[in-house]
Parts: sequence; structure tokens; C-alpha cells
Amino acid sequence: MNKVAIIYWSATGNTEIMANCIAEGAGAGGTILSCADVTPAALEGYHVLAFGCPAMGAEQLEESEFEPMFSSVEGCLNGRKVALFGSYGWGDGQWMRDWCDRVKGDGAVLFQEEGLICNETPDSDVQDACRKLGADLAAW
Repeated sequence: MNKVAIIYWSATGNTEIMANCIAEGAGAGGTILSCADVTPAALEGYHVLAFGCPAMGAEQLEESEFEPMFSSVEGCLNGRKVALFGSYGWGDGQWMRDWCDRVKGDGAVLFQEEGLICNETPDSDVQDACRKLGADLAAW
């Protein structure tokens, strides 16, 4: 079983629900890490990294906490297994497509080409998809 680090930022609680369901699906291998505590060194020992951030502003990552953290760890993503997830309230998910392209450019191995996204509050189907993602990441 892989050790899965689940790192997220959430304003409304929607991405937090997704992160908790991913951790539940990953079982004993899943660990939620606070966005504020994540550094490249903190990610050592994890086989898979799952990053979650909602779309903010003009379909971009949250700028005050998540983006600085993510920028600080991008240099250690080359060759790493990565999954992306998040919620949005408008648009069509462009922020996730841009983020996936960015992570691929960093040399990461993406679990899903377009990440796992949810419009607004995760319903039971999305929560099930998040649990499945967690289980799949633990087995990946």
C-alpha cells in the first residue's frame, strides 16, 4: 500500500469534504497534511501526492496560501505520482486543466489527465468518486 499525502486548501469546505473522502478511501495509507506545513522535506516518504484546491478568482489556484506552498514544492514533483482535485462554483474547470498542464510540465506522473473536479458541494456520487480515488492512489 502506498503512503498518500493529501494536501489541500478550502474556503467553503467543499474541497475539504473531497480531501476527507480521499483520505477515507486511502485507508491507513492516507495522511492529510496542512497546506501551511507542507515543504519539500515534509513530502519525503510519501509515494503519492494528492493536491486539492478550489478554483478562485479568474479560475486560478488560491493565491495567498495554496499557490505559495505549491510553488515551493514544484521542484520536487519530477517523476512523482500526483493526483489533483478541487471544487469550483463557476466556469468550466479551466483552472484544473491549467493546473494539470503545469504539473505535467513539472515532470510529475498524473493519475488522471484532468483531475477530479466538483461543481459546488460534493454530492454522494462525488464523495464516492473521491473515496475510489483514495483507494486507487493507495494501490497505484
